[in-house]
Amino acid sequence: MQFTSYRKWITAGAVCLTIGACTPTYKNHGYIPPQEDLDAIIVGVDTRASVEETVGPPSSGGVLNDGGYYYVRSRLRTFGPTASKEIERQLVAISFDSAGVVSNIERFGLEDGQVVPLTRRVTDTAVSNKTFLRQLIGNIGMAGAGI
Repeated sequence: MQFTSYRKWITAGAVCLTIGACTPTYKNHGYIPPQEDLDAIIVGVDTRASVEETVGPPSSGGVLNDGGYYYVRSRLRTFGPTASKEIERQLVAISFDSAGVVSNIERFGLEDGQVVPLTRRVTDTAVSNKTFLRQLIGNIGMAGAGI
């Protein structure tokens, strides 16, 4: 009699833990200035310094020294044991002309086109599918004149 009562409580606890483990978790990354701060930037008047003063330093800058400022924010959802999925991404791009004055302010999201992963480039090595022994034997006779 006592055992069935414990078994009911253990089963109920296991069910509660299982249901609780399947709730989605959200992670936010990055920063986008609020719209009222972006509205304070005047195209054709503000400079790089005044933009940084108004909305803060950018998440990343353009490839060249004269490139724009990019503010990026993304939101990821993880549901149970599945991999994280990006459910929202916003990008604010502030472009500058050659004199460093704001020329355009644009906002983009996931719905505006294809997703561009913001990752660094990594050079692939030429040592693929070669075992240590094959690399060692391949280097025989490759000694340079400097040795």
